[in-house]
Amino acid sequence: MKRLALFLITACLSAGAMAADVIKSDRKEVFGDITVHYNTFNSTFLTPDIADAAGLIRDKTQGVINVSVLKDGKPLKAEVSGTVKDLTSSSVTLNFKEVAEPNATYYIAQYPVKQQETRTFNIQVKTGDKINTLNFNQELFPGE
Repeated sequence: MKRLALFLITACLSAGAMAADVIKSDRKEVFGDITVHYNTFNSTFLTPDIADAAGLIRDKTQGVINVSVLKDGKPLKAEVSGTVKDLTSSSVTLNFKEVAEPNATYYIAQYPVKQQETRTFNIQVKTGDKINTLNFNQELFPGE
């Protein structure tokens, strides 16, 4: 599981190999004392053992979104939900699952990537009684 944590931290904090979002290159949003890091990438970037450990499907037509929530630099439990829309406004619900590690908590979900296109992500992060929303566009590419 430490390999999973290391990979997800790296994926969350690095620029996506799957796309580039020039507006928010640091891939984070700050809501008061809450910081939300996010990233999305093609599931083929995961090794088979890491994908299995996280319960993810490795396929060139499957993307992964990874979200982590921090308060004062420490992991914070949250309820994460959201959608991803294509250019025709067809929407897919993101079903996030929590991956808890001793020093980190991640929320991951998969979505289809059948062709190169720009998608709009709408993510809600609920901490306590507050709901924070982040929106971003990202150009996505099916894997090799």
